Amino acid sequence: DLEDDMKCLVERLVFNKDEEATEDMLQRTGYERACSVARKNKRPLPRKPRGKIMNKPRKMFDYDHIEPVPATEPPLPTSDAAQNHVPNPYLNSKLTHEKVLEIRAKRSNKGDINIDHAQAVDTYPESFPYFVRGRDSARRYITSLFTTQIAIYDGAMGTMIQNYSKRNKLDEEEYRGEQFKDWSCNVKGNNDMLSISQPQIIKDIYLGYLEEGGSNLIGTNTFSSTTIAMADYEMEDYAYELNYEGARLAREACDEVTAKDPTKPRFVVGAIGPTNRTGSISPSVEDPAARNVTFDELVETYFEQIVGLMDGGSDILMVETIFDTLNAKAALYAVGEYLEFSGLDIPVFVSGTLVDQSGRTLSGQTGEAFYASIRHSKPMCVGLNCALGASHMKPFVEKLANVVECFMHVYSNAGLPNAMGGYDDTPEDMTRENQEFFEAGWLNMVGGCCGSTPPHIKAIAACAANYKPRKLPDVGRPKMWLSGLEDLIVDDVHNHLGMPFLNVGERCNISGSIRFKKLMMAGDYATAMDIAKKQVEDGAHVIDINVDDGLLDGVAAMQKFVKIAVTEPDVCKVPFMLDASKFEIVMAGLKWCQGKPIVNSISLKVGEELFKEQATLLKKHGAAIVCMAFDENGQAATADEKVRICKRSYDILVNEVKFPPEDIVFDPNVLTIGTGMEEHANYGVDFINAVKTIKEQCPYVKISGGISNLSFGFRGVTKIRESIHSVFLHHAILDSGMDVGIVNAHEMMMLEEIEAPLKKACYDLVFNRNEEATEVMLDLTTKEKALLEAIKKGGGAVKIVEKSWRDLEITKRLEHALINGISQYVDGDVEIARHKCDSPLHVIEGPLMDGMNTVGDLFGAGKMFLPQVIKSARVMKKAVAYLLPYMDAEKREKMIAEGKDPDDIDPNDDSNFAGSVLMATVKGDVHDIGKNIVSVVLGCNNYKVYDIGVMVNCETILAKAKEYNVDVIGLSGLITPSLDEMVDVAKEMSKAGFKQPLMIGGATTSKMHTAVKVAPNYFTPDHPVIHVLDASRSVTVVSSLLGSNKGEFVEDLTEEYDELREDYYAGLEDRYFLDFDKAKAAKKNIDFDAVPPAPTPNKLGITVIDNVSLQDVVPYMDWNPFFQTWELRGRYPNRGYPKIFDDEAVGSEAKKLFNDAQELMKEIIADKSMHLKGVVGQFAANRSECGEDVEIFKDEDARSAGTPMHKFCMLRQQAEKESEDPYLSQADFIAPRGYKDHMGMFAVSCFGCDGLVAKYEAQNDDYNKIMSQALADRFVEAFAEYVHREIRVNMWGYAKDETLNEEDLLKIKYDGIRPAPGYPSQPDHTEKVTMWESIKAEELAGIELSDSLSMMPAASVSALVFAHPQSQYFAVGQIGKDQVDDYAARKKYEISKMERWLSPILNYDRD
Repeated sequence: DLEDDMKCLVERLVFNKDEEATEDMLQRTGYERACSVARKNKRPLPRKPRGKIMNKPRKMFDYDHIEPVPATEPPLPTSDAAQNHVPNPYLNSKLTHEKVLEIRAKRSNKGDINIDHAQAVDTYPESFPYFVRGRDSARRYITSLFTTQIAIYDGAMGTMIQNYSKRNKLDEEEYRGEQFKDWSCNVKGNNDMLSISQPQIIKDIYLGYLEEGGSNLIGTNTFSSTTIAMADYEMEDYAYELNYEGARLAREACDEVTAKDPTKPRFVVGAIGPTNRTGSISPSVEDPAARNVTFDELVETYFEQIVGLMDGGSDILMVETIFDTLNAKAALYAVGEYLEFSGLDIPVFVSGTLVDQSGRTLSGQTGEAFYASIRHSKPMCVGLNCALGASHMKPFVEKLANVVECFMHVYSNAGLPNAMGGYDDTPEDMTRENQEFFEAGWLNMVGGCCGSTPPHIKAIAACAANYKPRKLPDVGRPKMWLSGLEDLIVDDVHNHLGMPFLNVGERCNISGSIRFKKLMMAGDYATAMDIAKKQVEDGAHVIDINVDDGLLDGVAAMQKFVKIAVTEPDVCKVPFMLDASKFEIVMAGLKWCQGKPIVNSISLKVGEELFKEQATLLKKHGAAIVCMAFDENGQAATADEKVRICKRSYDILVNEVKFPPEDIVFDPNVLTIGTGMEEHANYGVDFINAVKTIKEQCPYVKISGGISNLSFGFRGVTKIRESIHSVFLHHAILDSGMDVGIVNAHEMMMLEEIEAPLKKACYDLVFNRNEEATEVMLDLTTKEKALLEAIKKGGGAVKIVEKSWRDLEITKRLEHALINGISQYVDGDVEIARHKCDSPLHVIEGPLMDGMNTVGDLFGAGKMFLPQVIKSARVMKKAVAYLLPYMDAEKREKMIAEGKDPDDIDPNDDSNFAGSVLMATVKGDVHDIGKNIVSVVLGCNNYKVYDIGVMVNCETILAKAKEYNVDVIGLSGLITPSLDEMVDVAKEMSKAGFKQPLMIGGATTSKMHTAVKVAPNYFTPDHPVIHVLDASRSVTVVSSLLGSNKGEFVEDLTEEYDELREDYYAGLEDRYFLDFDKAKAAKKNIDFDAVPPAPTPNKLGITVIDNVSLQDVVPYMDWNPFFQTWELRGRYPNRGYPKIFDDEAVGSEAKKLFNDAQELMKEIIADKSMHLKGVVGQFAANRSECGEDVEIFKDEDARSAGTPMHKFCMLRQQAEKESEDPYLSQADFIAPRGYKDHMGMFAVSCFGCDGLVAKYEAQNDDYNKIMSQALADRFVEAFAEYVHREIRVNMWGYAKDETLNEEDLLKIKYDGIRPAPGYPSQPDHTEKVTMWESIKAEELAGIELSDSLSMMPAASVSALVFAHPQSQYFAVGQIGKDQVDDYAARKKYEISKMERWLSPILNYDRD
């Protein structure tokens, strides 16, 4: 029997079907000979040559058979105004969005201007071809115009201005006009400014094109009217006025000409040029990641231009002469923002520029890729202009006309420029060349660009009148259309194996490639680009980019990678998949991507509202999305759950967000099979079945998955893994319709390439056909690995024989049984070992743990696989179970010897367990397979495991650890944000005084991150923090942590983590700090003569504040932190109090909580169970002679005598700044000797909370216990605000006329600041000691300081008070050794003591 591929090859050869058949048969013959030799020598078979690949048919669904229908208009934007053709009312004064008002407020054309351009409804008759602004839909009118005739656009503005200057004087003086006669730089050549300085010239040009040229539409003289482009002439502030005037003059000209012939309405097209900067191209040859403009800056400048154009009377917006599609995407994003804010329907045209005969934009895109990148904005008309003459544009216009779904236009140059930079094509030449477009039926609108004039346009119009316009293409099944430098229609793709499948390359993913991770950590982006290029060469259609790692700045790394990648043609010719677990990282990459990428991923895990927000934002940017099968309850594992979550997500995306269904890729979670755990066995079947159902229920979507997850348990043996993937993908793609996958394209195998025994094993495993599937695959994996090892050693045949391990000594036999998962002899062997050891426990701690340690080492080295580890764990469990009765008997004997009743045993006693472990997947993370495996392994090794689930918040972890009194706490996480949560948990454990060791594990974690970020927050010899690499290691780690060798184990661990931290910090680059002397020289120099210190306080010295009631401070309460305490956060625009009550998700609960707080607050106020007390000090003060400290004086006599009462030492910024900003210290805000300056301070507390907490604890009322603490915090913060206001208005009186309301107070709109010791402006807590001594806070107010200088009671606030209006809040940041030495000397502290207190801000590691 011939194999299918051999049969096909023979038929091709015998029947001479193609020229390659002979060559392919020769190649196949060589392969068969090589196979014979390999079999003889018992070596691995070579890979079969693929020969000619035949494309396989795509799985079809009902919606794939929809017949195209004629289009009646271009694709519509999804807004209600566009969908319903709502006319623009032209009442711009009604547009009051804050961003629009902000732009108008800063306009340069002061005084009243007209921004409303509506016409009376009866100005002209109601039917086409008449048009009345405010009555008729411009979209509907343009559709009628463009489908009945080839409409005429105008010609060149620059050429006409040049022609004018040849006949008339138009030099620097004329460009300036009267308004700009004293301008600071030359402005000749700034054609846009002529709309202001010489408006008649511009209006006459408009009229020339309208009257002589016969233009239906004219573009405004605003090509360069952005703040970015106008910076060349120092006219950024005139951007709005330039656009307004350019549009206003066009409006006037169009209205005048329309009035003469109302049957031919004329339209104003607001022209939006590309600016003189590019988002996709580096201005530096040396640095491909450099840019001179950002996406957000482009959006901002374009938005201002759009407001001016629309206020001036534009009917249509045209983004034109696009040489960099990223700039165009920014302009279109700004257009979208304007339309969203205004609610208007404004037709949008887009015009690209192909710079030479390559048919590409300056940034490298083909015309088709350019269109695919911007089509999400639903332009009404798309085309090409500038750079080339019409004859040179022909092949590119044809290609674009074949794909564009909307109307098409061309406005070419009058030929190519001559040697003098002019254009020689006559009107007749230009008409002849454009005629080819008309004859081919490619255009709906035509005009002219450089070199064209009204006579050119007139001649073209006369010719165009003889031809029909381009017919809109029929509307068929929507397809996903991506782009890099080239376009890619996903639904039409077949990969290098002939499968209808999109290969997404996985090697530029930190999780998918160790080499890539090392390169990214080393900052070697150039070599990382080689990996990307190789993926494209090997068949990747899309490049996945993922830089998720806890030790990388994800936003910066993503930005840099994408910015470099888009300059590498061999990389960026394909689309990108921007992949990150943090949404801000994908957004950072998206803003540097000129093509249409896929964003991976979003999901309902974050809740519906945030899910919709994220999807809406990605829709605005035109990205396709991967949507994971997660929801608020976790990850979908079964087929039903996968379908349910995907269908729910689809309905929200398509029906509510209006996301294009063809741009949705669902990832229903490819989960690991072959783990040895029964519940995992059907994961492959569940996925394949779910794919088909999801595709049926969610028309046009794609299905993707991370294929490497499937065979994770067999990592290290590529042939086994790729064979499993081949079987899985063959059926998921051809039978169920899977479209997309993250794969290593180079390693992918065809189904026909798998040897028969392995193929059968793969089918059994993937389709869960028998219980022995995992065992069989493990056996094949072991043999394959042995072959590979032999080949590495240069050996020939591999002889695999059974080991005679039963003759080994007992400890080695137990070790062998554990490693190989053999439980047959374990009872007998354990019994022998028991007699050789002093106690049953020593058997566990000795030979059994030695065996498990070996298992851990082998698994970590990739020489054992997950199912084998599970088997090893079961052997261990059986051994421990055998020993338990002997351990119980030993315990009874011990109790009898101690005179205790051996039957008096707590039924819940778990002392027979080796120890107890709490396991949790941290907040925000739904992945739990790894954690489950760890739980099984630990459980099999006689550890009591409390698995408290996924998405567990810090409070719950700590509470459950206390409740169960566990010995060890384990945190798991897969996504990058989990790393931050783990750090937080470690901090909270430290704060709460936990003593348990902390284990860190999960796919995204690392030993380096644990050592650098987590351990410093909790690690001590008693309770270390340790990264656990694999499930098998967990047993070794826990036994070491709880065993007699803990001290030695932790000592080694401490040494290792110290080395890791040293390596990490030694490798940090680009952190620069000024020498302390230089930082002092660059301090803030306040001119105290020009802005003198505040007047002398009304009351100097110390004042006790004990007459303020709780009711008095209620108006000063800031309730926002209260809701944060309870983890209630509203979504924009309902963030913060009181808007949070309107939030759809948390509003109701927030209101209930607030009402409960009000009730309890009333009780507290009424029964005075809490009360307020504080102390204020105000003293004469001056900056010290060295300039770095503030000295306070008891009175003026002491000041005069130069005998300070106390000295407050301050810290100064040292981290180098890119700007000229000063390096601040709080000492800068106090005047030096010779001036009468003062400084205030206070400490305030809310007393009585501890009593309430005790009361509610006794009642088991945790809710009111926490509520009491939260209210105490609110009371004291409000008290601090109250006291600070009293100081400003009365006690000091420097702001006695202050009339701020409570809201403005909370927004810090007052003069002066009140920074606290230990906070960013002075991060040294020891300065509290000086403050306490100065104001006698403990003696007079009862506010104590703990050994760690925490204030007691906990609800306490302290602060220094600076009155000078130029004082400001700031963060000191990290400081250098030179400043620490100087600071310690000023404080008279030992260096070691000083460094200990300043440890968090040191830019070096202290001894």
